[in-house]
Amino acid sequence: MDLQTLTYLVVGATFVLYIGIAIWARAGSTKEFYVAGGGVHPVANGMATAADWMSAASFISMAGLLAFNGYGGSVFLMGWTGGYVLLALLLAPYLRKFGKFTVPEFIGDRFYSKTARLVAVICLILASVTYVIGQMKGIGVAFSRFLETSYDTGLFIGMGIVFVYAVLGGMKGITYTQIAQYCVLIFAYTVPAVFISLNLTGNPIPQLGLGSEIKEEGIPILAKLDQVVTDLGFKEYTTQTMGNKLNMFAYTLSLMIGTAGLPHVIIRFFTVPKVKDARVSAGWALVFIAILYTTAPSVGSMARLNLTNTIQTGEVGSPQGNIRYEDRPEWFKKWEKTGLLRHNDKNGDGRIQYYDDKNEAFSATAASYGWKGNELQHIPFGKTEKDAKSGPDRDIMVLANPEIAGLPDWVVALVVAGGLAAALSTAAGLLLAISSAISHDILKGIFKPDISEKEELKAGRIAMAGAIGVAGYFGLNPPDFAAGTVAIAFGLAASSIFPALMMGIFHKGLNREGAIAGMIAGIGVTMLYVFQHKGIMFIPGTSFLGGMEENWFFGISPNAFGAVGAVVNFVTAFAVSSFTSPPPKEVQELVESVRIPKGAGDATGH
Repeated sequence: MDLQTLTYLVVGATFVLYIGIAIWARAGSTKEFYVAGGGVHPVANGMATAADWMSAASFISMAGLLAFNGYGGSVFLMGWTGGYVLLALLLAPYLRKFGKFTVPEFIGDRFYSKTARLVAVICLILASVTYVIGQMKGIGVAFSRFLETSYDTGLFIGMGIVFVYAVLGGMKGITYTQIAQYCVLIFAYTVPAVFISLNLTGNPIPQLGLGSEIKEEGIPILAKLDQVVTDLGFKEYTTQTMGNKLNMFAYTLSLMIGTAGLPHVIIRFFTVPKVKDARVSAGWALVFIAILYTTAPSVGSMARLNLTNTIQTGEVGSPQGNIRYEDRPEWFKKWEKTGLLRHNDKNGDGRIQYYDDKNEAFSATAASYGWKGNELQHIPFGKTEKDAKSGPDRDIMVLANPEIAGLPDWVVALVVAGGLAAALSTAAGLLLAISSAISHDILKGIFKPDISEKEELKAGRIAMAGAIGVAGYFGLNPPDFAAGTVAIAFGLAASSIFPALMMGIFHKGLNREGAIAGMIAGIGVTMLYVFQHKGIMFIPGTSFLGGMEENWFFGISPNAFGAVGAVVNFVTAFAVSSFTSPPPKEVQELVESVRIPKGAGDATGH
């Protein structure tokens, strides 16, 4: 059976499974639609939360960023896992005890203001829509290569699958679908890693294989990788950074507090019966997430080594140092069809040159051999030939890795199913967060408080369908690698929602004026900075300062600026609160009661 047929069978089987679960778990009430009825077991919720969390950015893009950014890519590992610790300790149990369906509902009640609730909804939608664009990029990458469809067609297929099980089942359907998706994605991620680690080092455990020696060479795998990439003019893999130390810190912090402020993750903790279960769910989610996140460095490192060794087959600089284009491996030919990897023969020698053309010293040496520049390129989706960028698209590395390593076709097909499961599971969670914000927080909470449950459920499904359409529209022209786009979404959540939640829980003196001003200031300064460097809605030609590092504020990249926006939010909120009236006494008492370890009533399940 050929690879394409096998891929269709494996992916098709998973899609049938997801739709079947959605039909079985069809939501019949608003409580089932928003919070799965509030009766999900903590372990099951931890698994669903892990799937909700481990998006296309985690499955497809993170290892690719680690492959090309080396140590610098560790900001994603530290930020995303550290953020879950903050979420488990500082937010999840208190929000669950408050007993509301959504994050904007908490903000509206805590700050006794419909305006605060509306501002929170706008912040939520901005962060969630940006985040879901990254998922659509992952869906498009997987479909365009392995199902041999266009990017647009793959995107529409993914939208259709999400539409069926998210609109039909709501949070109830999404929860049980995400449990199945977690099993698919984690199996798909770890099996190839085991194979590749075994082939390279003889150690079947990828986490240990990364610290082992390469078989028959006796060289530690990271030392070998350092040698290979520096020979090509790149920075040492183990010392490479993403900008200066301040940018590394800001990037990590932005991802951490963005994690703790993402509404589609927080809403999962409203699906468990008791406050204690919220903490237990967060703990299990960390366990399930750790399986993938501790494997990712191995996947990224080994993928970079395998990629380089299949292109650079001899001594750098020698006439036979690079393979002839006509002898390129089969996996290379297949990925060329997507536009995510291509060869631009700049010197017409018929060989593939792959080196760091940004390294001036090395480029001068390369020029002495007649090399004209890095000949591996990719064309970003929605861009033209003149917009081609140097090097392969980072997002192909996990999906191409099994092929590069020569693994069996069933492993390749499994990886495709896993990538789609990761993207679809997170997309569904994000779309539900957007839907609930529109139907529950805006429609019922502000404009039609007397709406019936049946009408609200219908409005929620209509809002979900609309959100899928909007996400698909923006997904047709993604602005960045999946993880890069997602990092911006985290920055928006970090600068707006996280500070409001933290101050709402731990500072009873913060009033509505301070909360509203803080959220507007935080997300406003972050969006302004991103727009200045990346363009309005990421449209090329609409940026004012460009993406060059010399134009960054203290060397902080747009993707990391959420940490600065959060500081602006906190400072503004405290300053405005100090000059305005304190919150009503009953609100301050409410804040005190939420922080008391033991509670009573439906909010706690006791």
